[in-house]
Amino acid sequence: MMQVRLFGRCRIYHDPVSPVLRAPAQVGWDAWYRSIDLVTPQPLKGEELLRRTRGWWTVEPTDVIEVVKQHGKLVVGNGGELMVECEDEKAVAALAQALSERFGDQVQLAP
Repeated sequence: MMQVRLFGRCRIYHDPVSPVLRAPAQVGWDAWYRSIDLVTPQPLKGEELLRRTRGWWTVEPTDVIEVVKQHGKLVVGNGGELMVECEDEKAVAALAQALSERFGDQVQLAP
């Protein structure tokens, strides 16, 4: 398995940016009749993290997900970075080609 980072062109600054999960989402609870102090950390998965780029990237994240799924799997790396996991270098090259054909220089891969 190989992992590469996924970058998209920033809508505002026009340089390649990639989301990084700094901390898990915190889900708390409100009850109707009592107070519950429980907070449950929930890490985002790869697709969920990519969907959060909506409005930040110049392309729609759902379109990127569609292309990535044909060649690999979106995952969150150990450092919280958005990654694509592919079987081998051939799959990475095919994904890079498909992203280039569909999005030009708006979506890129980096080791």
